[in-house]
Amino acid sequence: MSMKRVISIILGGGRGTRLFPLTRLRSKPAVPFGGKYRLVDIPISNCLHAGIDRIYVLTQFNSASLNRHVTRTYRFGAFTDGFVEILAAEQTLDNTSWYQGTADAVRHHLRRITAHPVDQCLILSGDHVYEMDYRDFIHHHRASGADLTIAVKPVTRENAPNFGILKLGEAGRIVDFVEKPQSAAELDYLCCDHPTWEDRSKPYLASMGIYVFELDVLEKLLAGEPKTDFGRHIIPTALKDHHVQSFFFHGYWEDIGTIRAFYEANLALTDPEPQFNLYRTDAPLYTRSRHLPGTRLDGCSVQQAIICEGAKVLQSRIVRSIIGIRGIVGNGSSVKDTIMMGSDYYESPEELAENRSNHIPDLGIGDHCQIAGAIIDKNTRIGHGVVIREQQRPKELDGDNFFIRDGVVVIPKNAIIPAGTII
Repeated sequence: MSMKRVISIILGGGRGTRLFPLTRLRSKPAVPFGGKYRLVDIPISNCLHAGIDRIYVLTQFNSASLNRHVTRTYRFGAFTDGFVEILAAEQTLDNTSWYQGTADAVRHHLRRITAHPVDQCLILSGDHVYEMDYRDFIHHHRASGADLTIAVKPVTRENAPNFGILKLGEAGRIVDFVEKPQSAAELDYLCCDHPTWEDRSKPYLASMGIYVFELDVLEKLLAGEPKTDFGRHIIPTALKDHHVQSFFFHGYWEDIGTIRAFYEANLALTDPEPQFNLYRTDAPLYTRSRHLPGTRLDGCSVQQAIICEGAKVLQSRIVRSIIGIRGIVGNGSSVKDTIMMGSDYYESPEELAENRSNHIPDLGIGDHCQIAGAIIDKNTRIGHGVVIREQQRPKELDGDNFFIRDGVVVIPKNAIIPAGTII
């Protein structure tokens, strides 16, 4: 089954306010994940494993780090027409506004997309965690003769208001769609307790934000009166005159929309049998190749942890945590239920001496620290004896060089936490 007639569009996301402060200096797809990856690596890797090698990434907000990562990571040889290319928001003679939504972002670049000899356009989000063989998805779309196919996943009534929820007719055809239904009447109407579902506690079908369009149909739907969003505008319009099909996905999928969701999806990678498997030999998760030394562990106690290359952990205890690339943990510290993203660089002896003379902590976590229930962004400096407690913390708080979101302490990128601080 050839994928040569398929082009993929990965949406770079909006301002990412619910992931603040991780999105203060970067877009959502550029947020580090799993110690050494970026979120955007997930849909790109899924595409490449499926044989889809013409990929556009649409960006607008805080896109510098995402642009840099994609440019440095995904370089194809001279004997292929494949590419992974950034398409940034731009003003043209035809359109002088910035992206107004997901559909508007695709409309801005439609002339570039249609310049390729393709039949289907695969549209993906850049901030979801999942493994999907898009060949199965596109084969189902082609076999059904659909104009548009939407990947769907069962969810509970409690979670249904957070998603676009659809209603099925015969043969998996979608007959109605409501974006984030809130009222009891809407939820009652959309309940689809299908007899073949294994989990009866999830009687709602949620859109995963993964679509495959026939290219000519996409052009027609984006033409005419401006429609800015796929969920609110394009899908309801398509249901009136087009064949819109569902594709059931039964694997692990997580929408990284909040700090809590990001935190839990990362720590789940440390489980003995993680649902999102980074160790598949047949479908590795691609990312930028870094020529770093091996991890150095000296007198440590490590339990259920991921410690990435270039890290250095000395005489410390690491429990259910991720230590990212070039992550440094000093002597006698304890790190529990924590995501440490590491650093972009090592400090030279001269830099260390200068910073210490000015009472600036070294990169990483210092000596005799107690860190629990935290996300520590890149290039942070946590001084000796810092304590981040897991108990008795508010759900939301803006502090000095730290934030609490969804009950998780977040130390933002480049922050300095002075020695002896207690959070």
